[in-house]
Amino acid sequence: MLHSYNYAYIRVVPRIEIGEFVNVGVILFCRTKRFLDARITFQPERLALLAPQLSQATIQAHLDLIPQICHGAGPIGQLELAERFRWLVAPHDTIIQCGPAHTGLCDDPRATLERLHAALHLPAGRSDGESVRP
Repeated sequence: MLHSYNYAYIRVVPRIEIGEFVNVGVILFCRTKRFLDARITFQPERLALLAPQLSQATIQAHLDLIPQICHGAGPIGQLELAERFRWLVAPHDTIIQCGPAHTGLCDDPRATLERLHAALHLPAGRSDGESVRP
């Protein structure tokens, strides 16, 4: 049986006024499976190309909070799953943001999350034009 899900890529946007960003992870929510989780792989060397002045440790500490909130930590983590997802992916004027939310159908949200996360880390020689379909 297929279940609908929503997902958004997590970005680090060093200078919001310019809009350049580095994708670092993905959040996926599936209401019917009561699933909300995030996978993040922060590659400081990629961010250093755009913003060498940023504290890598501070960025990592903030990114580490996202899966914790998904799993129920803190005040935002006490919200219902759908509210948590909406709060996490809502537009924020901060360095850590989410891209637009998208939808899809899957039978296994965890496997879909892993596949979407893997799509962020393109092997050498592969262009962004050869995207992985959700």
